[in-house]
Amino acid sequence: MPLFIAAAFLIIAIATEAIHTIRVRRLAHLAFGPSGRPASWVVLAAPLRVLAIAALAWGFATLLMIEPKTHNSQQTDAAQQRHVVLLLDVSPSMRLVDAGPEGDQSRMQRARVVLESFFDRVPIRQYKVSVVAFYNEAIPVVIDTKDLEVVRNTLNDLPMHYAFTGKDTNLFKGLEKVTEIAKPWEPDSAVLLVITDGDTVPGKGMPKLPTSVRDVLVIGVGDPVTGKFIAGKNSRQDISALRQVATRLGGVFQNANNQHVSSTAIAKVTQEVKNRRWQDLSQREYALVAISFGAFLIGTLPILLYYLGTFWRPGVR
Repeated sequence: MPLFIAAAFLIIAIATEAIHTIRVRRLAHLAFGPSGRPASWVVLAAPLRVLAIAALAWGFATLLMIEPKTHNSQQTDAAQQRHVVLLLDVSPSMRLVDAGPEGDQSRMQRARVVLESFFDRVPIRQYKVSVVAFYNEAIPVVIDTKDLEVVRNTLNDLPMHYAFTGKDTNLFKGLEKVTEIAKPWEPDSAVLLVITDGDTVPGKGMPKLPTSVRDVLVIGVGDPVTGKFIAGKNSRQDISALRQVATRLGGVFQNANNQHVSSTAIAKVTQEVKNRRWQDLSQREYALVAISFGAFLIGTLPILLYYLGTFWRPGVR
C-alpha cells in the first residue's frame, strides 16, 4: 500500500511540475533576463522535487501502516542480538598453580582475571553470555544470560571437573556442544572465547562451527615452559597446539599467562560486521531515511533557486 500511495503522489507531482514549467516559460525573460534561461543546474530542480514528494509520501505512509516500535532496554530484536560463548576448560590441570606474572595463580584463577579484563574493555551488556564447561565431555553451564555475576561465579574456582567421569581432556567435545547451542542463532551474531591450557588437543576431527559464530579467540593460560606434573605427566600450556586450533577455527590465539588479551585482538573479535549495517535496517528505518531525504530537498530547493537560480540581476548597476 505505501508504494501505491507513493506512485499516486509521484504522478500528481509530475503533472503539477509540467504545468509549472509551462507557466515559467511564459515569464522566462522577466525572471531570467534577456536569455530567458536559468542557471544550468535548475533543470534538476523539477525531478528532485518530484522525487522528494514521492519519498515523503512513501515514508509517511509506511510509518502510518507498520506496527509501532517501542524501545525497551530489556528487549532486543532476534536479528540484532549478539552472543558471547565462553568455552571453559575445567580439567584438573586447570587447577595447577603456575600461572600469572609471578606464577602464583592457578590456571583457572588466571582465566578469571583475563576474562574480567575482557569484560571491562568490551560493551558486554550488549551481549548475552553462555558458558560451556568441557573436560572429557562438555556440559552447558549457563545459556544466554545477561547476569555477569552468574558468569563470575562459574569462574570462581568451582571444582566442576567432578561433574565428569573421564580422564582425558577433549577440546573438540566442547566445540561440538558450542555448535549445537549456537546453530539456531542469526549469522555472524556470536563470538567464541576458548580458554584452556591446551594440555591435550586432538590432532584431527575439528568440528565445523556454525555460521552464527563470527570470530574465535583462543586464550591460553599456564606456564608454557616449565609446567607442573599431574597424573604422571608434565602439564604445560601447549602454545603450538593452541595456535593451530585458532588457525583451524579461523580465529586468533593469545597467550594470556603473563599479559592480558591485547586490545587489537579484542577489537577484532568484537567489531560489528560493517558490510551488514544497511542490511540490518528495518522498514521503519528506511522510511525515516526517505522522510529525511524528502524534507531536506523540499526545504533547501527554494533557497537554492532564490539565490542561485539565475545570475541575471535587473536594474541599473
